[in-house]
Order: sequence, then C-alpha cells, then structure tokens
Amino acid sequence: MPQPWSAPVAPGPISATVTIPGSKSITNRALVLAALSGRASTVTGALTGRDADMMTGALRAIGVPVEVDGTTIVVGAHDGFHGPAEIDCGLAGTVMRFVPPAAVLADGKIRFDGDPRARERPMGTILEALRGLGAVVEGDALPFTLVGTGGVTGGTVTIDASGSSQFVSGLLLSGARYDKGLTVHHSGKPVPSMPHIEMTVEMLRTAGVTVDDGEPNTWRIEPGTVNAVDWVIEPDLSNATPFLAAAAVTGGEVTVTGWPSSTTQPGDAIREILAQMGAEVTLVDGTLTVRGPSKLSGVDIDMRDVGELTPTVAALCALADGPSVLRGIAHLRGHETDRLAALTAEITAVGGDATETEDGIAIRPTALHGGLWRAYADHRMATAGAIVGLVVPGVSVDDIATTAKTLPDFPAMWARMLDEAR
Repeated sequence: MPQPWSAPVAPGPISATVTIPGSKSITNRALVLAALSGRASTVTGALTGRDADMMTGALRAIGVPVEVDGTTIVVGAHDGFHGPAEIDCGLAGTVMRFVPPAAVLADGKIRFDGDPRARERPMGTILEALRGLGAVVEGDALPFTLVGTGGVTGGTVTIDASGSSQFVSGLLLSGARYDKGLTVHHSGKPVPSMPHIEMTVEMLRTAGVTVDDGEPNTWRIEPGTVNAVDWVIEPDLSNATPFLAAAAVTGGEVTVTGWPSSTTQPGDAIREILAQMGAEVTLVDGTLTVRGPSKLSGVDIDMRDVGELTPTVAALCALADGPSVLRGIAHLRGHETDRLAALTAEITAVGGDATETEDGIAIRPTALHGGLWRAYADHRMATAGAIVGLVVPGVSVDDIATTAKTLPDFPAMWARMLDEAR
C-alpha cells in the first residue's frame, strides 16, 4: 500500500490562479468518434490521465493508430476495427461502456476486463442491449467477450438507464455505424447525469451524425458516416471543483482560467452550488473566480444531473455551519466505489455526522478532527479528503495517487495553490 499523504493545512485564506487539464468526458467521447470516422483527426487539449490512457490503449488494441504527444492526440486513418484483442478498461466507465458498442463492428473476438472494482460495476444493461441489436456477447459483466463479424444490424432497443447515463451515451456514439442506425428508448426511473447525454448528442451532431432527441427518453440515430473532426477540449470543470472549494472553505479566492461561457459539462453547476453555500462567484471573459464566505451555509440539493460533484460538495457540507441533504444520487452506489457509503464512512471517521438516505446523504454540522481518509481507488474521494484537510489538521489520504485517473499531477497542483497563499 502507498504511504498515506498528509493533506496540507491552508496557512490562511487561499489566493491562487489555477489552470485545469482537459475534460475526461469530452476527451474520451472525441477519441471514440475519431476512431469511428476511420479518417485522421486531432484532439487538442486532451486529458493526460489514466482514463485517457485506457481509452487510447483500447483503440490501439482494435487496430486504430493513435499517437500521443502531451495533450495532443492524433487518431490516424484506418480500414476498420480488427480482432482478436484484449482490452483493459482499468476503472474507466467511459472505456467499459463506450468501447464495446464500437468494438462490435470489429471482426474477431474482443475480450474486455479491468480492475477488481470494475468487475463489480453495472454492465448488464449495455451488454444486453448489444445482444438485442445483433451482437454476440459472452458474459454479463467484466470480464466479457464480444464475437465480432465486422458489423451489426442495429435497430431499436429499450433499456433501463437509471443506473448510468453512460449506457445511453455508449450506444449513441456508435449508432450511426450500425446497418439500421439506432433507436434507444429508456424505460425506468429518471436517467441520472442528463448533461452527459446532452454532451454526447452535441458532439455527435458536430461530427455530422443525425440525432433526433425530440421525444422524452428516446434517442434516434440515423445510419451513416461519422465525420472526422479536429476536436479542441475544454478544461475539466468537475476537476476544477476541489480548487474552487478550497477558496470556499478557507474564505479565500481562487481563479480558474479557460472556463467556457457555454458548456454541457455537469461541472458548471458548481457555480450555483457555491453561491447557495454563501460564496461569491463571478465569470468574466472565461475567467471564473470564487471568493469564500466567512461561514459556509448548508444546502438541500437534488444532484441527480451532477452526481459527479457529490464528493466535493459533501466535503463542503461537512465543513458548513448548517445541515445539508444531497438527494437524487442513489446511482452513485455503482460508481468507482459506492460513493454514498464511502463518503458517509470517511466523514464519520474524521468526526463528522453523516448518514446515508435512500437516494443520497445527510450531513449535519459538528467539529471535525484529524484521521485517515480512505480513497477507495476513487479520484474524487481522494480530492474530497484534500478539501477537508485544508482546514482540519491531521487529515491524511491513504492513496492520493488515485487522482492520476483524471488529474495526473494533483498533489503538485494542490501544493502550488497553497504556495501562492503564503
């Protein structure tokens, strides 16, 4: 096991400017669409982290030329996907759910596996959907094998995507390449993280794919080509949230550069959440600045569409003066870890008062103390511990290296932010 990382305590109100790497969500969608086009394209400002590495490795495994030079990724022209291949998904939901619908277009067997926790993550929905669309699939969870014949019929499929929006996005990304196109109907509880599906639809349209999403819970993709696009990736707004939270909990000021004026990223919701908690938030010409209040207010928020922000917001709530309830996030039990159980356990471990609810977490104000904060191999759990540690001496995170999933240099970025405050 790695040596626990001692979370540094802020010397006072933080004052810093931070530049955030590219969005994981946009990067991995762009890479899949580039591969599906079959022609050369470039992804600029891409994320350099484990999830992106897993995606480029997966595409190479099925015959796609990929060259990585820092934050620039060149996806080369190719004549189709090929097996046999072994694909390591790591713990990347985008790889395990976006690549199989593309890999069914390959010839030969494609075997997928991943980290031990990845084998526990829900996959049956998308694999059963692929069977319904004409693919041959052996298995219902990682590890599983696709038996490709060079194409797939496509058509209409009904799924329950209440466990993850990635089930919808994964199917939609490849649907234009299916013989009959694709229609996805969702039947079940509301789909979480709808902004991620909106992101997928917007990127498909940019790549020339015809998408009809005019009917609620139904998405139709016309069969056809996927155009090659030279993608420019926005900063990952969800990865910016720990740094903005640092301003909020220390009563300081943090500025993030390159914030888009319009975006489909769920991370943009942090602006409203921080304002509800008492922070001053301003966005001017692509520069977002958060100024922390003297005291954080508790909140009651439905986070169904922005569940990935839950660890950051829960850390803020643990340091707030009033009670908080975060709702609509039962699906987080199926993320990198069971995030609701993990947050409840770790907030409690440092003296907090947190309990799970049926679809979320309730947090009440109490004095916190130092202790070990476990990351559960989950990058957002690790950064949540770092936030708490800014104002609670003696907090250590057992595996800060797991932040490399989407922030390859998080400890150094965190240290630089603190150095600016000295």
